[in-house]
Amino acid sequence: MSKRDYYEVLGVDKAADPASLKSAYRKLAMQFHPDRNPDDKEAEHRFKEVNEAYDTLKDPQKRAAYDRYGHAAFGNGARGAGGGFGPDFSSSMSDIFEDIFGDFMGGGRGRGRSSAMRGSDLRYNLEISLEEAHAGRTVDIDVPTMVTCETCEGSGAKPGTGMSTCRTCQGHGKIRTSQGFFSIERTCPACQGRGQTIDQPCADCSGQGRKQENRKLSVDIPKGIEDGTRIRLANEGEAGLRGGGPGDLYIFVSIKPHDLFKRDGADLYARVPIAMTTAALGGEFEVPTFDGSRARVKVPHGTQPGQRIRLKGKGMPVLRSSQVGDLFVQMDVEVPQNLSKRQRELLEEFDKLSTKDNSPTSHGFFGKLKDLFDNMGG
Repeated sequence: MSKRDYYEVLGVDKAADPASLKSAYRKLAMQFHPDRNPDDKEAEHRFKEVNEAYDTLKDPQKRAAYDRYGHAAFGNGARGAGGGFGPDFSSSMSDIFEDIFGDFMGGGRGRGRSSAMRGSDLRYNLEISLEEAHAGRTVDIDVPTMVTCETCEGSGAKPGTGMSTCRTCQGHGKIRTSQGFFSIERTCPACQGRGQTIDQPCADCSGQGRKQENRKLSVDIPKGIEDGTRIRLANEGEAGLRGGGPGDLYIFVSIKPHDLFKRDGADLYARVPIAMTTAALGGEFEVPTFDGSRARVKVPHGTQPGQRIRLKGKGMPVLRSSQVGDLFVQMDVEVPQNLSKRQRELLEEFDKLSTKDNSPTSHGFFGKLKDLFDNMGG
């Protein structure tokens, strides 16, 4: 029985590119797979035929020979359609499983040499004051990191020497192991996926292509930055391996607690103790602000404990905006202590002259409390 043309078997044109060949093979192999067609001799024949065709055409050298001489290019060594799966069956079938399962099968779509490796990202914790967060500033930091070795320019090889093809993987960077129906690839342990080994390692980096170094960087802290903000500096992380790009540097900003102010978004809050007489009679005082001035706070007579006074535009700037938050000053009324005899006499006299109009809240509360107990007793 004469063999069919391999291109006809796969249903593709002779000018089909490798991707088209692989797509056609995958479709047909899944269609005629024995597991999907149990006890079907015709399907088994087609499956072997498709496998043989793709195994020949996927190899550039075999394909060139076939295009020139046809089936005669392989003589009696060619695998017939009825000659079993052959030694390269798992190699062909792995293409299907790599498409389906990706890196789980060990090869993924990136079969072949995996040389370049991106450098690791780095984290740097930066603590600043609330004043610095308000004004913004440029901070100089020292970052310990891995940098590209200048002596060997990242190659890891001693200047003037070269690289040799890895004998373990024959330059592929990966080692393929067949396990029955499956074919599994893993990174070559000898060359670490590079496909080449260093003849003489660089003395400065011991063949690593990079070395530890402290880098000085300037970080711009914008006005209004908030606690927990993350700043990304692209390509300022660790140098990559084997020509890979560098990682990124992430600055995590934290703001130290302030002695006077507490922050909530763009607003600031301050608790200021005032004398009882100031709260009762009224008065004023000054508080410092981050813009370098002093804000005058007027205390209205009859101010109650916890009452807040708003100073508009005296808070924190809003990040990347022209808006500014407000400052809220909370009054903590201080009760007099260590009274002199005369002070006590004056307060007692004041108490005798007081009416419910002087303390409407307390009088109202205790009035309600008396009514409650009266109702409970009744």
